[in-house]
Amino acid sequence: MIYPVRVGLKYAPMATTPVRMREVWTAADQAGFDHLWIMDHFMPLVRSATGWYQFEPADPVFEAWTTLAAMAEVTKRIRIGVNVTGNLYRYPSVLAKTAATVDQFSGGRLEFGIGASWAEFEFTSLGIPFPPARERIERLAEACEVLKLLWTRDVASYEGRYYRLDGAISEPKPVQKPYPPLWIGGAGEKRTLRVVAQHADVWNVVGAPPDEALRLSRVLDAHCDEVGRDPAEIRRSIGLPFRPEDPDRTLRDAEALVERGFTELLVTVKGDDAPRQVDAAAELLLRKLRG
Repeated sequence: MIYPVRVGLKYAPMATTPVRMREVWTAADQAGFDHLWIMDHFMPLVRSATGWYQFEPADPVFEAWTTLAAMAEVTKRIRIGVNVTGNLYRYPSVLAKTAATVDQFSGGRLEFGIGASWAEFEFTSLGIPFPPARERIERLAEACEVLKLLWTRDVASYEGRYYRLDGAISEPKPVQKPYPPLWIGGAGEKRTLRVVAQHADVWNVVGAPPDEALRLSRVLDAHCDEVGRDPAEIRRSIGLPFRPEDPDRTLRDAEALVERGFTELLVTVKGDDAPRQVDAAAELLLRKLRG
């Protein structure tokens, strides 16, 4: 199966304002990007000298799904999503309702992204339970089942290890049938990529160099073979930064990823001049990558 290259834009609701976010969203919609994304965190993140993330208390962070509802109203054409929703922040039956609402108000433009959750300091500081990695991934797999049931069944029942439905009704359903495209983010080779093989329409990874991204993609292929799924059914997505100081490098990185089978690119812009970066990224990438 051959997929067209689609280019998305990611602008995190962190250390910014609603006015600036609306400017970026409008610019992305008008510039012709295929999809538009925000992150899902409750505290601002920066990369420390050791490579770990930590938070800066003074920076504001907007809640992702209420922000996404605002995005649905501001934009007209572009598809929208959270890259990616942390499963443990919200109970999946509530998340199913939230996502269906956004899909309704956006006219069927939702791309649904989800992952196992990783930012432990957010959970411990907010008093939210943060189980070990294996349980988080098992919960992710069950959440995917719960979401699909609530999006497709008039009445849904489910008995899992972590989640349960008993004659649950969730209306309205999403506009998109059977449900919005399901993106799963993560790079864990043994468990996360197996969940991707079982449930995802799109697999997303962030920051991997082209050759490492290709290696992980082949690991996913192997999991698909094991669960009896055609690997070609899963589109491959990757995030990469827009480098305004070296746009040619951005283009080279993007072209290298497309050559390795990644057809969904999420280009991140940030900073005070983000609206200008949107236009520059569109001029550089859209025509050359989409053919």
